[in-house]
Amino acid sequence: MSEIAIYLSPVDLEFDIPEAKGTQWKDQIEIYQKVFPTLENVQIAIIGVNEVRGSEFNAIDNSHDIESIRKFLYQLEWHFHFPKLADLGNVLPGKEITDTYFALENVVNYLVKNDIIPIIIGGSHDLTFAQFKGYEKLEQLVNIVQIDYKFDIGELDDNLDSGTFLSKIISYQPNFLFNFSNIGHQGYFNSSRKIELMDKMFFETLRLGEMNRQIEFTEPLIRNADMVSFDLKSINSSYFPGNPIPMPNGINGEQACQMMWYAGLSDKLSSIGLYGFSNDDKSIGALLIAEMIWYFAEGYSHRKGDYPKENIRNYTKYTINLNDEEHELIFYKSPKSDRWWVEIPYPDGKEARYFRHLIAPCTYDDYKIASEGDMPDIWWKTYQKLI
Repeated sequence: MSEIAIYLSPVDLEFDIPEAKGTQWKDQIEIYQKVFPTLENVQIAIIGVNEVRGSEFNAIDNSHDIESIRKFLYQLEWHFHFPKLADLGNVLPGKEITDTYFALENVVNYLVKNDIIPIIIGGSHDLTFAQFKGYEKLEQLVNIVQIDYKFDIGELDDNLDSGTFLSKIISYQPNFLFNFSNIGHQGYFNSSRKIELMDKMFFETLRLGEMNRQIEFTEPLIRNADMVSFDLKSINSSYFPGNPIPMPNGINGEQACQMMWYAGLSDKLSSIGLYGFSNDDKSIGALLIAEMIWYFAEGYSHRKGDYPKENIRNYTKYTINLNDEEHELIFYKSPKSDRWWVEIPYPDGKEARYFRHLIAPCTYDDYKIASEGDMPDIWWKTYQKLI
């Protein structure tokens, strides 16, 4: 039995599922019921977390019904090219919330270290902090992408909860956070001070309106992430009726599934959390989350293995000298996927520490901006974090 089994309880299958057809998820994935899965050759593992004590909306949060997600997920059709998955059950809530953080941290660390991607479902958004700490012992700098309608920043002396955890991550010592990006924020939920702080720290932010204009803008940000944290409260209430806050504007169902596909496709991403689930009378939200997980598996099955640092000679290289002649920008285009990257220069002697961040994912639009003599934001912000 795996060493993480002590932190997990079996899946509760006390709900009505039609008889096996042989083509559905429940027929193809390993599920922790009586015996913990061996994890041999498993590439993705589903982890439930029934922990909401850190929620800002604890009084009305109904995140304990994560089995409703499994009910729909297990009935979705399985495709032959999907990776091997296992459902490892639920993290047991601790006596104190810090005990739950510790358990999730250890589960994430074990799975990531063994090249298994955990998909964490349920629980409040502060569990992102435990997901992040799961990387601490891996001795690497980490990029976080958060999909959220607001920046979860508080004061340094605030208690850790779903509205303050980002402050704890940024200030955590030893510091192993390299970059943070937020997708889908809405200006009226964020103060000018928080927006200015994001800019001052050279973090990337993509407003909801920008991603609505072109969902493809989210792809390079997600491609650059080691871990993704998705606050489900960012989804429009029409698609997520159980949302504890009314969300007339927000991410729609197709966009949520598209970003999950991008996350699965990314060679770099090694964990993802779907936090803040609240069920509704018709379980519309539960089905949407099940479909999002399906799309993650679909994206994973199309991974290209084309991170350019490994096989740079096979890429089309474009060199651009900006008008000021001070900066030379080098872009690479993948022959497998037509995706773009830009090379970032590094300070002398620091290449080893920043190796994984020296080529940043970008878009063709970034290349066009450089071709017209302007500096792309992705190059400038990444460079500022290196010097």
